[in-house]
Amino acid sequence: MIEVARNRVKVGIRLLAALGWMVSLAAGADIPSLAPSLDQGFHLLYQLNFPEAHQVFAAWQQEHPDDPMGPACEAAGLLFSEFHRLGVLESQFYENDRAFETRKQLEPDPGVRDRFHQAVELAESRAQVRLGQNGNDRDALFAMTLASGLKADYAALIEKRNLMSLRFTREATRWARQLLTIDPKCYDAHLATGISQYVIGSIASPFRWLARLGGISGTKADGIHELTLTAQHGRYLAPFARILLAIAYVRENDKSRARELLVSLREDFPQNPLFARELDRLDQQP
Repeated sequence: MIEVARNRVKVGIRLLAALGWMVSLAAGADIPSLAPSLDQGFHLLYQLNFPEAHQVFAAWQQEHPDDPMGPACEAAGLLFSEFHRLGVLESQFYENDRAFETRKQLEPDPGVRDRFHQAVELAESRAQVRLGQNGNDRDALFAMTLASGLKADYAALIEKRNLMSLRFTREATRWARQLLTIDPKCYDAHLATGISQYVIGSIASPFRWLARLGGISGTKADGIHELTLTAQHGRYLAPFARILLAIAYVRENDKSRARELLVSLREDFPQNPLFARELDRLDQQP
């Protein structure tokens, strides 16, 4: 009995030591949790905490080495960081359709650009492997939707390659529709179709005609409806959909809806100064 008691004490001491080691790791690590999640990484992105977000995505990929969602989310983080560095989202708030068409091509960071494309290619290659085994693999379809949408955003908003962006937009819409067929509650997928329809409704007639020839159609109203579904019910991309909706409402001169969205974003992500700044600018408008 004494020996059993001693063994139990030893086990207890080891468990306490292990727990203390884990707590010290959590306290000293940049990653906020010992079990990193994609939700956590996206929350950090919306707070503009890009270094920790990338660490979360990297840690998640180590635990899920064959999952395409890891590199897809890494690519999203890299795109968000470039948007922030280049002021892409700020400039979109007060640009009208004509200003968007005549916007300047931006100067991407070559290192970030290469990492972005590598992450997208890795996500797509992993997704294709899984789709070869199961054509209805939900995560693989979502990774393909996300990858194509990210490429479209990079081409349009950073490189100013409108036709290439439309091609990627068509791909994203195709993957999103396939995903929504098997999982109608994957509301994040509506972001791809929403952006597609809003952009098509915003561009000049010649480009809109070309887009329709390529199988892409839509109106601003259709796009806002799709974005609203993601904003209200999405998991990872709901805040991004709210940002895009706020931009759309400012451009459509619907200040009350834009303000409501910006206030909610400011409250949810207080470390991100974009929302407070855009609120101030909106309130200063006549």
